This record gives sequence, C-alpha cells and structure tokens, in this order.
Amino acid sequence: MRVVIVGAGYVGLTTAVLLAYIGHHVTGVDIDRRKLELLRQGKSPIHEPGVEAMLARLGDRLSFTDDLKASVTEADVVMIAVGTPEKANGEADTRSVEAAARTIAEGMASGRAYTVVVKSTVPIGTNRRVAHVIRRTLEARGTEATVWVASNPEFLREGMALYDSFYPDRIIIGAEAPEAIEVLRRLYRPLLEQTFDPPEAVPKREGYGFPPLMTTDPISAEMIKYAANAFLALKISFINEIAGLSEKVGADVIEVARGIGLDARIGPRYLAAGLGWGGSCFPKDTAALLAVGREHHYEMPIVEAARRVNELQRERVVEKLQSALKGVRGRTIAVLGLAFKPNTDDVRESPALAVIRRLIALGAHIRAHDPIAVPNAERALTEAERAEVTFVSDPYAAAEGADALLLATEWAEYRRLDLPRLRGLMRTPVFLDGRNVYAPDVARAAGLTYMGVGR
Repeated sequence: MRVVIVGAGYVGLTTAVLLAYIGHHVTGVDIDRRKLELLRQGKSPIHEPGVEAMLARLGDRLSFTDDLKASVTEADVVMIAVGTPEKANGEADTRSVEAAARTIAEGMASGRAYTVVVKSTVPIGTNRRVAHVIRRTLEARGTEATVWVASNPEFLREGMALYDSFYPDRIIIGAEAPEAIEVLRRLYRPLLEQTFDPPEAVPKREGYGFPPLMTTDPISAEMIKYAANAFLALKISFINEIAGLSEKVGADVIEVARGIGLDARIGPRYLAAGLGWGGSCFPKDTAALLAVGREHHYEMPIVEAARRVNELQRERVVEKLQSALKGVRGRTIAVLGLAFKPNTDDVRESPALAVIRRLIALGAHIRAHDPIAVPNAERALTEAERAEVTFVSDPYAAAEGADALLLATEWAEYRRLDLPRLRGLMRTPVFLDGRNVYAPDVARAAGLTYMGVGR
C-alpha cells in the first residue's frame, strides 16, 4: 500500500520504518528541514536504538519530503503523527493535527478513496474534528473523494520504540466505517500474522506470538490511549508511595514490589521505585486527561494523586541530600543521568533535571554526566541554571571532589561502576541510588554511605 506519515518524530519515524520494512511504500513528511536532511542521508534525527540500521536497508520503499499536499494525492493511507504539546491549562494542543488534516484534504483527488489515521495522542473527540475539517475543506474545493477516518493510537516506549512497533502488545483501531477497519487490517496483516523475517536490529523475543487486533469506536480508542498511560503512571506512583512508607517501617520496596508483582492481577512491570516518571507522554497525557475531566465537570482524584506523588519523589530526593549533607548550599553534587530514562536522549520532564533545578535553587553546584543527553540538557536549562552545572565526559569525572553522588537514570554503564574508585574520588561518600541499581551491602562494602529509594 502507499502510505504517507505526517511527522517524523518518535512515533512517525518508527512507524514509517516498520511499514516500509513489512512491504509498503512509505513517504514521511515533516516541516523541519534539518530533520529531513539527516533522514535523506540515512541518519536518524532522534536517538532510538535500531532506527539508523533500519534506514540503511529500506531503500526506495521509504522516502522523505516536506510537501504533504503533493504526497497525499496517490496515497491509500495517510497517518497523522504530529505533536500535541501541553497547553498552560493542561489541555493537548491539537492545532498541528488540524493543520495537517486541512493540508491532507487539499491534496486529495476526486474519485479516490483515502483512509486518514490519527496516531497522535489527542483529546477525546478529535477524530470527529479531523473528519469535519477534511469534509469542509473538500467541500470548499469541490472535490468528491471518499474519506474514512480512524483512530490508531500508539503504545511505544522511548528506547524500545522499534521493538514495540514490530512486536506490539495489541493493535487498537477505532473507526465507524468498516471500510477503514478493513484497510488497516490489510495494512497490518504482516504484523498480525508475523510473516516478516525479524530484522537483525530488532530481534523477536522467544515466546512472542501474534498481537491481538481490537476494533472499537473512535472515542473509545482515544480513551484507551489516555487510560493506558494514566494507569502506568499510577502504578509507578503507587510503588513510589509504598517506598516512602517502606523507609519509615524498615521494609525493602524491592522485595515488596517482587512480592506483589508475582500476583498475576498486578504483574511486575512498572513497579520499580525511583525518582518517578517523566518524558513526553505520562506528564502530558495525565494532564490532558484531567483537562478532559474538568471540561465535563468530572473529578479524577486518583490521576491527580499520581501526579502529586510523582512531584513529591523529586522533593524527597532533595530532602535526603539535605539531611545527609546537613544542607546542600555550597556543596557539589554529582548527577549521573540526565535523560528521563535509559536508551534515549529525551530530557522532557526528566526527573534528573527537576532535581537539579531544585538543588541549584538551594545553592548547590552540579557536576553532571549522561552518555548522550548532555546537548539536550544544556538546551533545556536556563542560562542561570547552566552556570551552576559542569557537564563532564565520564561518571568518574563527575564524582571527583563531589560531596554526594545521585544516580538518576539507570543507564547500562552505570550498572557497572567501580564503586571503590568512586569512593576514592569523592570528598564525602554519600551515594543516593535514585534507581535502586546497587545492593546496599555492595555499596557500603565499597565505603559509600548508601541511600536508596524505599530501602
């Protein structure tokens, strides 16, 4: 099939790679000239494992352009995967979605059928709005095209986006027209039947079977996306709340999480206590869900509590450092990890940066390291904040002369640190393991004053 994908970010680019690999002809569209130039050179504008390796082998099945209108005319499927940033009131900003829908309609030809798919995470009712914008634009042009609109939310984890694309937990299609469902069923058939050869860059895990396809109405599909992210955010906040009480009573939250995760009704995933959640999805989507609730005069105290607990985690980390050092003013704090999670350079809503900002406000100086996210972190901080942060090239340089060390992002290389060497470099041996990477007795045997989360 001929597919056009609007937006070459995490969702758009990984979806384009997937669809091209399983046999479709895909055109990726973006207005960012720098991003397009990189993609035409076979380079990925985002740090996502496997993407560049895949780009190198897709050939003419995947191309990129900034001309959306011209790309649409001969397409069978057009996917909208543009950003929906958070407004000041928490609502998702859908202006880019509507602008894309308008331009898509301007490129449609009379006598042809198109399936327009909304993959962006959008407020409830946006599919109706997209259909309205397309219909009005076609009427104004006098164009008689057949258009079906469908919701097809994504469930991708940054750092695992390609894996989640090739081996999804489920595929959700929300559409009123059976024709739209059938088009997307054909689009995803190689995925549903797993008939493709697993790419070397994205091997299939042993035991993976076939992803279920669920069809529903567009409103329910939009709600599924928000509800899924809210529940995962809630699960992380729940274990972080239990971690706080575990510290008070002398329990180990890792053991607690293991014990409750063995219950099939709960499961072990998203039960890792730490600094809390960040990134582009959970903060924005929980805020948007609350905004929908306010629009309908409906209170959502559980989602509100999940967000509040997440904020408290950052405050508690700072309080621990304040207590251990008898104040952080004038102290040097080493921070390992700036991305909101490993295997990405994304620092949006990063817990590490939130803690750094609090420490700077209290008069501390920061020595920070991250394998790949330093450039993005530098851009995210204000000029005044950057003046109080020294970015270094390796974790040991960060520890040199530090009064405390905070492990904020669980990168693989931080799991293999030479702890005695770190201890020898630090001015005082306070080690706050914000992701519970190390066993307390191992850290203490190296001479470090160990603090974890919920331990």
